[in-house]
Amino acid sequence: MQGYPLFLVAPLPWTGPEPHLVDAVMFTSANAARLGGPQLARYAHLPAFAVGATTAAAVREAGFASVESGDEGVQPLIDRIAAQSFSRILHISGRDVRLFDPKGLRVASACVYASVERGNADDLRAMLRPGMILLVHSPRAGTRLAALVPPSERRALHIVAISRAACTACAEGWASAQAADRPQDAEMLALAAQLCDGKTPVATRILAPGQREQA
Repeated sequence: MQGYPLFLVAPLPWTGPEPHLVDAVMFTSANAARLGGPQLARYAHLPAFAVGATTAAAVREAGFASVESGDEGVQPLIDRIAAQSFSRILHISGRDVRLFDPKGLRVASACVYASVERGNADDLRAMLRPGMILLVHSPRAGTRLAALVPPSERRALHIVAISRAACTACAEGWASAQAADRPQDAEMLALAAQLCDGKTPVATRILAPGQREQA
């Protein structure tokens, strides 16, 4: 398994609302928990909600005791928060955030990190081999991948994406492209294994902003 990061991340200075003005905290990125810094401790006593198991684990590592996670994306998570009668939500995130419907919740945003593009077409294409499976971990990574690999060089490469949005962002022209039902690495690896008929996948992780490369 190889990894090719397309972004670098860096923390940003930030100021959130007073904790007594917040009912619950929402994380849609593990990087927000990893890079939020000591200010996160002000909110660690509040219920936290996270998109995906990886993000939930990072939130717990940041000191939050009560963490619920959902695997269907941010919109179903909003529904879960609303169902528990929370109304004032602090969304701790990166600078680039996908829009969502707050469903009547009052959502305050705190941008705690930013990601910038890295890598180039020549280095990435030098890693690619016919039949390789590219594991794409975010819509932004998919968009960047599509920019680096021209349509004429996609026909022998397979895409396995963490979500439908990430898959769509990769554009067209690949040998195959499919998305995991849930945003989990295990789901992506299972799809990759199916492509290989049970053989060990030859894969490259197209890493999302700040994602840690895994063995």
